[in-house]
Amino acid sequence: MIGKMLMGVVSQQDVLNAYNASIFYKEIPMEANGYVFYYKGIYCIVINENLSTYKKRKTLLHELAHIELNQLCQYDKDLLEFHRQDYEDEADFYINEIKKNLKEIDNLEKDYEVDKI
Repeated sequence: MIGKMLMGVVSQQDVLNAYNASIFYKEIPMEANGYVFYYKGIYCIVINENLSTYKKRKTLLHELAHIELNQLCQYDKDLLEFHRQDYEDEADFYINEIKKNLKEIDNLEKDYEVDKI
């Protein structure tokens, strides 16, 4: 779903609706860009309101990756805490792979357009 949003096929609001998620912009310590948690059936994405527009967008993508990767539905909260950095790395890797794949698709489309001429 994140890939479709980045391609412009679906809107950010479409993604939020699909995941039953809401975004909240709050003042949080600068060492935290944002976080996501699941509460009463809703994914709550909190983003540091003091970030630049670019950082807010990047943070939103990262937090949506946690949702897409189903990393919040851990039954053992101690285990979740033990693997927190792994989940952070996995979310970053996931977003980078989506962007890489979109770039490859864009390059293929450009090559195809050149071939057609």
